[in-house]
Amino acid sequence: METQTAPLETLQDIRKMMEKSSRFISLSGWSGVSAGIFGLIGAWCANSILEKAGTNTRTQAADGVGEQLILLAILVFFCAFTSAFLFTWTRSRRNGFAIWSASARRLLWNTMLPMLVGGLLILRMIGDEYYTLIAPAALLFYGLALVNGSKYTLGEIRYVGYLEILLGVICLAVPDHALIFWTIGFGVVHILYGIMMWWKYERKSQI
Repeated sequence: METQTAPLETLQDIRKMMEKSSRFISLSGWSGVSAGIFGLIGAWCANSILEKAGTNTRTQAADGVGEQLILLAILVFFCAFTSAFLFTWTRSRRNGFAIWSASARRLLWNTMLPMLVGGLLILRMIGDEYYTLIAPAALLFYGLALVNGSKYTLGEIRYVGYLEILLGVICLAVPDHALIFWTIGFGVVHILYGIMMWWKYERKSQI
């Protein structure tokens, strides 16, 4: 009986090895948590800026507010990306995986392409003062980026992408609450996802 099952087990082991070589599996759960924290901080700062200007995401922004929000978004993205990279790099070193492997390059390209296109569209929206569409566009393109890149990393990323897209669609219907949905999508969802990934993939190795 053991002789009959041995070839099947060998095939399963080979399949697992092939999946690991084609997927970037070193993403750290703490990357999601840190990105979510920076997302919450960014949302709080954006709300403070809008309150001081006496405007909201549905009306035309006051002089200088648009520039402040752009700079804030760039700063939040930089901090979130840097922290995510550091946590992922640390996990890669601990597990003996290459941080800049072929799978990592495929993941980066497939996630960054939709995000870059979305960023260009958002910049045009800001220039044309379509402020109500900025938050839903950010959620939609980010969700598409996650779904597009999920085939090169942990499969759970796909469901996070679906959730971001859903939040973006709902945000289109209720633009007056755009900042709330932005906070949920880029803050709360990231933190919950990060905790779940840490618990599932990293907890045992760090205890």
